Amino acid sequence: MSDLEITDLHVRTEDREILKGVNLSIKKGEIHALMGPNGSGKSTLANTLLGHPSYEITEGKIVFKGEDITGSDPHERAKAGLFLAFQYPVAIPGVSVANFLRMAINAKREEPIQVKEFRTELQHAIDLLDVDRSFTSRHLNDGFSGGEKKRAEILQMAMLKPDVAILDETDSGLDIDALRTVAEGVARLHDEQGLGALIITHYQRILHYIEPQFVHIMLDGRIVLSGGVELVERLEREGYDEIRQEFGASV
Repeated sequence: MSDLEITDLHVRTEDREILKGVNLSIKKGEIHALMGPNGSGKSTLANTLLGHPSYEITEGKIVFKGEDITGSDPHERAKAGLFLAFQYPVAIPGVSVANFLRMAINAKREEPIQVKEFRTELQHAIDLLDVDRSFTSRHLNDGFSGGEKKRAEILQMAMLKPDVAILDETDSGLDIDALRTVAEGVARLHDEQGLGALIITHYQRILHYIEPQFVHIMLDGRIVLSGGVELVERLEREGYDEIRQEFGASV
């Protein structure tokens, strides 16, 4: 049984249908890549999975760990073990990374985490991801570079221990060192925690650092092809135009 099961998902925003029948299954521990050009519906899928109110599900359903979460609030989905790494993380001046992490953990628990336990878990995450301890004293994303924002999100994943993480174009705007940091962080969490991940991207470069087991190509609001890394290699050779022609897609 898959941890995340998306069935015939149709989604619209305002007066436009964006997703037109998406089917996708992800198990904990699996690394999936969702690729497609801009405008194909990738970020709409990510936002819909986490319950963004601007996106209306008109048909289909989302099941997570056996529970129908199609109508669940975002905090309920996060509490259940879904995580979304945003393309453009928001800065929160005045709130340190460490304090934000403690608040996020407490939001998932019945009882607040004890100080000693939190410090132990934070130190383990810092060591696992090779993060400077002083990083956690800085205000969340305030004045952060693109790579530092992504590092903060990977640290959040390490502390929150989601079953499945959705990484929405997390490689956007990153230099090669920051990209490697993100990919290595996801790989380490996959190895240690059994993290499942859906890496949403329209570039191939992040997939050179973390190899997905499954690759899906989205065009015009649908997943039109699924396979292995050979699809990444095909895109590097042909781009999206050949696949558009094959499936008669406009976007």
